Amino acid sequence: MQQDAARAVESRTDGPREPLAAGLKQRHMTMLGLGGVIGAGLFVGSGAGIAVAGPGIVVSYLIAGALAMLVMRMLGEMSAAMPASGAFSVHAERALGRWAGFSVGWLYWFLLVVVLAVEATGAAQIANGWVPSVPQWAWVLLFMVVFTCANLAAVRNFGEFEFWFATLKVTAIILFLALSLLAIFGVLPDTHAVGLTNLTGQGGFLPNGWSGVTSGVLAVVFAFGGLEVVTIAAAESDDPGRAVGRAVRSAVWRILFFYVGSMLVIVALLPWSSMRPGKSPYVAVLDAIGVPAAGQIMNIVVFVALLSALNANLYGSSRMVFSLAERGEAPRSLLAVSGGGVPRRAVLASVAFGFVSVLLNLKWPDSIFQYLLNAVGAVLLFVWGLIAASQLRLRRRLERELPDRLTLRMWGFPWLTWAALAAMATVLVLMLFDDSARPQLLWSAGATGVVLLVSLLREWRLRGAAR
Repeated sequence: MQQDAARAVESRTDGPREPLAAGLKQRHMTMLGLGGVIGAGLFVGSGAGIAVAGPGIVVSYLIAGALAMLVMRMLGEMSAAMPASGAFSVHAERALGRWAGFSVGWLYWFLLVVVLAVEATGAAQIANGWVPSVPQWAWVLLFMVVFTCANLAAVRNFGEFEFWFATLKVTAIILFLALSLLAIFGVLPDTHAVGLTNLTGQGGFLPNGWSGVTSGVLAVVFAFGGLEVVTIAAAESDDPGRAVGRAVRSAVWRILFFYVGSMLVIVALLPWSSMRPGKSPYVAVLDAIGVPAAGQIMNIVVFVALLSALNANLYGSSRMVFSLAERGEAPRSLLAVSGGGVPRRAVLASVAFGFVSVLLNLKWPDSIFQYLLNAVGAVLLFVWGLIAASQLRLRRRLERELPDRLTLRMWGFPWLTWAALAAMATVLVLMLFDDSARPQLLWSAGATGVVLLVSLLREWRLRGAAR
């Protein structure tokens, strides 16, 4: 009797076994967790944060990074206990109901395929600068075809691409930090120790006060998007529970080290007032310490970061829509899986929207495509909010029914989960009162409202049919 009850609980928690291949190894998972959030948002977008917060951008990154760490820990706890290709979409359905799984799954898929187009376009712009004779649209087509083929072939191809992409990005940041520290202490040729001049001068450490720090948080918090893919990938690793646990543990503190460490050396070396939005502060530092061809070096790093994000988002979006199809929330035709365990139709469906988005960007870069970007601008926070709400419900259920599955636990539960939810709500309120962020919030809220309405109507229809 007790064994039957245990099997019933396990069935409710695990769900059906998925037909996807287990082709990701521990090294893939570790580097995916580490490199997944190191992208163009850090290498280029951080300049906008420094411009509004000054040296206080270090505090902004600490706040945003702490929130991202908490979300990653929540994801790690649920994915280690209940690995699934839909990750937090599956967890939301188990915790809150079908409407939540449907909503978070489709919102995240929409977010990924729109951002996928942004990354393909950004990489194409850099490549076009190197080889002007090849038009930008041709580069976009090349990148989309290459990574579509890589994702169609086998999951290990995705893992290998991401492993080497992440390795290059991590190596670049380590070298940057090492050179910057040598310059700060005046060890490099033609440099002198800068001390605390740039940290305390130019208006002090918080030249624009705490409002500047707040604006900095709004500018950088979305750069941490992408950490979720490692929990989606857990379902296709050799040992899902152990793999995601190790990836989360190793990535959390290293991500903060790379982000916060980079910002600290940048504002220590250069006056914050010299930073300009849209210009890479990394290039500015390398130029200042005399590294030859600094701009081209960072162009290569940013190029790799964009291709890495394109690869990861194509993978994540295909697995998310596959999981939705498994649960009857997307067309069942997307469930077709190759002999190697790859959901090929789900990959093609995701990349198809990516191609459409790219065409919109090339034809109407200042109108329709901008609306798409605004529509997903704040979706990440809504997704994170549902992740936290799901973890609150599932943690109690796991403690009661399957405590042995809790190999990775959320810190300070439930207080830190509630604190993360409060922080997300605060960021959304701040966006509402920020002129530059308000359009993103309103468009994203509208897109989220439409998806929620569809999910609730579906729920109502399904309940009516069941009577």
